[in-house]
Amino acid sequence: MELLEYQVKEWFRTIGIPVLPSQKIDHPTDLKRLKIRYPIVLKSQVHAGERAKAGGVRFAETTIDAIAAAQNIFNLPILGELPEVLLAEAKYNAEQEFFLAVVLDTAVCRPILLGCKEADIDWESAGKKMQHVVVEQEFSPFYARRLALKMGLQGALMQTVSKIVEKMYQLFIEKDLDLVEINPLGVDASGQVMALNGNVSVNERAIARHPDIVEMARKTPNRHSSAEFNKRLSEWDAVELHGKIGILGNGTGSVLATLDLVVNAGGKPGICLNLRHAFPTDTLPSTFRDRLDKALDILAVDKSIQVILINFLGSVPQSEEVTEVIANFVQHNKNEAKTQTLRSNGNKSRRETYLPRLVVRLAGSEFNAARKYLTTLKVPSDASIVVVENLDEAVTQAVNLAKATAHRRF
Repeated sequence: MELLEYQVKEWFRTIGIPVLPSQKIDHPTDLKRLKIRYPIVLKSQVHAGERAKAGGVRFAETTIDAIAAAQNIFNLPILGELPEVLLAEAKYNAEQEFFLAVVLDTAVCRPILLGCKEADIDWESAGKKMQHVVVEQEFSPFYARRLALKMGLQGALMQTVSKIVEKMYQLFIEKDLDLVEINPLGVDASGQVMALNGNVSVNERAIARHPDIVEMARKTPNRHSSAEFNKRLSEWDAVELHGKIGILGNGTGSVLATLDLVVNAGGKPGICLNLRHAFPTDTLPSTFRDRLDKALDILAVDKSIQVILINFLGSVPQSEEVTEVIANFVQHNKNEAKTQTLRSNGNKSRRETYLPRLVVRLAGSEFNAARKYLTTLKVPSDASIVVVENLDEAVTQAVNLAKATAHRRF
């Protein structure tokens, strides 16, 4: 679960990370009672990135200008999301901008401190510029100072940035976060530092341990209805829509990206499930295989789902067993289809098979063997499973299969 900027900065302010004077704006007329001095910057509070390029960040010198800008921003969708609130913030002149982050690295199962002397960094070349420190044991200020030194900082600035990294790590631990990011951390001519923007990602398995985050999540504006979001909090890391294409992924970002691609390709997404995490309400641990098996069952019993689009990127635990689960599901579908055909007494015109087709996209070297094995399961006359490596191709296949299946039914 990702917080909006104004929520992140409330946390920053509470824990001692320097932020600018700001005020949440629920309606343009709130600017008539603004408590901060002009000039100000107005920021759209949406989860989508690239707000400035989309026109969601605007400067204002007067109340009249601010109200006009706020009216435009409130009516400006960014990647399909309209803001329900804006953030008004004092203008700040930064001479330098840094990137700082504390992130949970699932590969080494340890927190990692990240720092770069460029905020607007090209992530393809980030490896040459981004400095990192693995928190290998119990955290101490040494780790924060080490990161600042690796970034090339000295003197008072090194001490100040180190203190901010310490506060970020404290917030990371206290709130059970996957990510705390300041991008950018501004430095003005006097050497004063300020967190100009921040991102926080909460570990969804830990939400139940933090009643304040649960309440915040329920009030957070998002692209889905409140009922669907409440269900997501209480039952599953999921989005429930009413289309024909079910989506399974191994990360929130990959699930939402796949959903957007399906919509852009003219498809209608159905239930979307992120298998990276267990049920928030589970009392016993579950494996990735367990979650995949359960997710396929959930989608199979939904008669509106005609195609299941699986998008697994990078690495997943138990990759061989994941292949086995998918293979068993395909075989079960074939057996069920035969049973339904026999029950129709051989009259093909009466046959109604509501079993979903599978489109499987596996990207990553460890999936090479899995792709080859799953491809052998495909029966040309059946086409119950399609295995591809390119996501765009997988989306196209899923949308086409859903349309073709709909035509055959009606």
